[in-house]
Amino acid sequence: MTTATPTSDLPVAGQTPAHNVMAPEDTPELRQLYADFESLHLMPLWTQLGSLMPVHPAPQALPHVWKWSQLYPLAKRSGDLVPVGRGGERRAIGLANPGLGGQPYISPTLWAAIQYLGPKETAPEHRHAQNAFRFVVEGEGVWTVVSGDPVRMSRGDLLLTPGWNFHGHQNVTDHPMAWIDGLDIPFSYQNDVGFFEFGSEKLSDETTPDYSRGERLWCHPGLRPLSGLQNTPSSPIGAYRWEYTDRALTEQLRLEAEGHPGTVEPGHAAVRYINPTTGGDVMSTIRCEFHRIRAGAATATRREVGSTVFQVFEGRGSIVLGGIEHKLDIGDMFVIPSWVSWSLQAETQFDLFRFSDAPIMERLNFARTQIG
Repeated sequence: MTTATPTSDLPVAGQTPAHNVMAPEDTPELRQLYADFESLHLMPLWTQLGSLMPVHPAPQALPHVWKWSQLYPLAKRSGDLVPVGRGGERRAIGLANPGLGGQPYISPTLWAAIQYLGPKETAPEHRHAQNAFRFVVEGEGVWTVVSGDPVRMSRGDLLLTPGWNFHGHQNVTDHPMAWIDGLDIPFSYQNDVGFFEFGSEKLSDETTPDYSRGERLWCHPGLRPLSGLQNTPSSPIGAYRWEYTDRALTEQLRLEAEGHPGTVEPGHAAVRYINPTTGGDVMSTIRCEFHRIRAGAATATRREVGSTVFQVFEGRGSIVLGGIEHKLDIGDMFVIPSWVSWSLQAETQFDLFRFSDAPIMERLNFARTQIG
């Protein structure tokens, strides 16, 4: 579990590491020692301590905001110029954090992209070890087929593609559709766990049902099928529908207004999408949440170990990232690197989808949160 830590126990973000440096006397013998280290690919700790063990996280990733008003037109232009098919596989445009040296990563552990599928287009099936999800901020008419189960994609829905499941997408309408993808690609790449396999050019099921088989089996409140008593590492639910997310958030704020507990803080309702077989996160490396802030309300300022990405689903407001305020509108995305302070303010009712690497941080016992 993430633990809140008193402010006084932790260094201030941006503080210079206070390691004492013992500088040895510069002699020919010392220079030769360092040259010998280098020739054998060795590095002495005493010259690296400040960067290897800072007094608080000092991420290379930078806080950054991407505007939907700029992202979507570029995705549309890509749709006019770049085909979808075998080889490129997906018309997905990764959000590259400006602090990560040109890598196509939004953070050291997370990948985020806007994916665009044109009218009547099909993205062929493939599978990979990396865990993935889709979140739809606007549009309708695409079905993603995951392990042979066609899943409708609609506004506000969270769709899961756990690792090593064949999946493809088809747009059955005369209109394009765009959504965001989130994956654990950087974490998988850094740890050399990636596998990839091409699937069929033709989707394994091209039907367009209102509800997937996974939803029909699993999405009944408080009930678990006896045919599914074995716990699974990722959720067996293919789609978490907006109607239920919206209802849960609405009721939290109503309960608060009636004087009953229900919100995480005043005016701030939030839910976490869960794996019904374990009660834990939907996937082993990615946490997904949805937040609603009442008009005029604000969240507490906090810092957290690990990476977080938000997308605005509805409303207007702002994010204060590392002391800098950014105005936000529908579709805008932003990344919060490890231990960067942040708080949200709502101008209107403010709805935001959030995903993070919290399951990794918690499982490895690195999770830490500072509030205030």
